[in-house]
Amino acid sequence: MKTAASFLGRGTLAVALLVAAIAPLGAQPRQTWPAIEAAARGQSVYFNAWAGDPAINRYLGWAAQAIEARYGVRLIHVKVADIATVVSRILAEQAAGRREGGSVDLLWINGENYASLMKAGLLQGPWTATLPSAAAIDAEEPSIATDFTLPTAGYELAWGGARFTLFYETQAVPSPPPQDPAALLQWIAAHPGRFTYPQPPDFLGSSFLKQLLLLLTPDRERLQRPVAADFDRVTKPLWAWLEAARPRLWRGGRVYPRSGQEQRRLLGDGEVDWSLAFNPSEANRAILDGELPDSIRALHFRGGALANSHFLAIPVNARAREGAMVVANFLLSPEAQARKADEAIWGDPTVLAMDRLAPVDRQRFAALKRGPAWPREYGPRLSEPHPSWTTALERAWIGRYGAQ
Repeated sequence: MKTAASFLGRGTLAVALLVAAIAPLGAQPRQTWPAIEAAARGQSVYFNAWAGDPAINRYLGWAAQAIEARYGVRLIHVKVADIATVVSRILAEQAAGRREGGSVDLLWINGENYASLMKAGLLQGPWTATLPSAAAIDAEEPSIATDFTLPTAGYELAWGGARFTLFYETQAVPSPPPQDPAALLQWIAAHPGRFTYPQPPDFLGSSFLKQLLLLLTPDRERLQRPVAADFDRVTKPLWAWLEAARPRLWRGGRVYPRSGQEQRRLLGDGEVDWSLAFNPSEANRAILDGELPDSIRALHFRGGALANSHFLAIPVNARAREGAMVVANFLLSPEAQARKADEAIWGDPTVLAMDRLAPVDRQRFAALKRGPAWPREYGPRLSEPHPSWTTALERAWIGRYGAQ
C-alpha cells in the first residue's frame, strides 16, 4: 500500500515542513483515553458547524443527546452559515492574545480554511490517533491523508466523504444523460434556461468550477501545486466552457442561485432540470423529504468526480479540549457513522473502512438502503486542487461575471 507521503506533490513540501515546524504550538501532553474521558465529563463543547441543512442540524441534535447521556459532555451546536467566519474569529482571538479559553472547541472544516489555520499555527495536534474510533479509518487513503493536497498530519479528523454529483430530471433529460462537459454544454445549448450552478464563492459553485477544470485542462497535475503565473493558460478551457454556456443558462446567466439548497429548490419547483451536490445521497434524501420528485436521478462524469473528505479540528486555544476529543470520537464511531450514512437521516458517506470493523458494525452499513437517485456508474476519484486554486478561481469568476 502506498504511504500518505507518496500522494503529496512537490508543491506540498513547504506545507509539510510547516506542519513539522508548528507542531509544538498545538501539542499537548499525552493522556490515556480513560483519562481524557474523565477530564471531559462536565465540559461544554462549542461545535461550530455549518447549519444550512435541517437534516444535519437534526443529526447533531441526536448526537448531542447521546453524548451527554453517555459521557456527561454537553455538545452545543454553534450554527454558522460559512465556516470562514469562524476561521476569522479564531485568527482575531490570536491577534488579541487569547491563548486560552477560546470561543471554539471543535469546528467542521476542510480546504482553504484548514490551510489558513495551519499556516497560522492555530490547530491542536497531532491528536487524531489518540481516538479509539480512529483505528477504523484508513489513514493512508489520499482523501484522508491530505486535505486539498495539504497533509492532515493528525491535525484533522476525517468525518465524512464527498464526491461531486449531478442530479437531473429524467422527464427532461434523455437517457443516457450527458456524462462529460462537452455533452453537457451541448444539452445546455439545446435547452436554454434549464441549467445553472450556484454563484461562487459558494462552496458548491466553486466546486463546480474545479470539477470542470479538472476535466477540461490538459495539465491536471499542475493543479496539485500552488497557483502561479500560468493561471490563465491552465484555466483557459474552463473560461471557454463557461462563456459558451452562460447565455443559455437560467435567466440568461445574469443571476445565479446563492447556494446548492436554492438550486435544489429550483429543481423541485421545475424551474431547472439539474442540480449539483457533493453528497451522492442528497437527491434520495430530498425525495424522501418530498422536496424532489422520484423521477430525479444522479450521475458522475465519466472522466471522474471531484472527491474529498470533510474534517473535524480543534483550535489551539480550545477551552474543552478533552470534551472535543470525546465528541469527535463518538461522531466517528460505527453507530454514529452508520446513522449519518442513512439517507432517511442525512446520507453522508462514511469514512470508516469496512474491513476494519467488527461484523456487527459492518452489518449496520450493510443494512442501509439506497434510493433510486444514486449514481449507477463511478468514474475515478479526482483529487482536490491545491487550496490556492479555489481562491484564484473564485476571484477570477467574480472578476468576469461580478457578484450578483
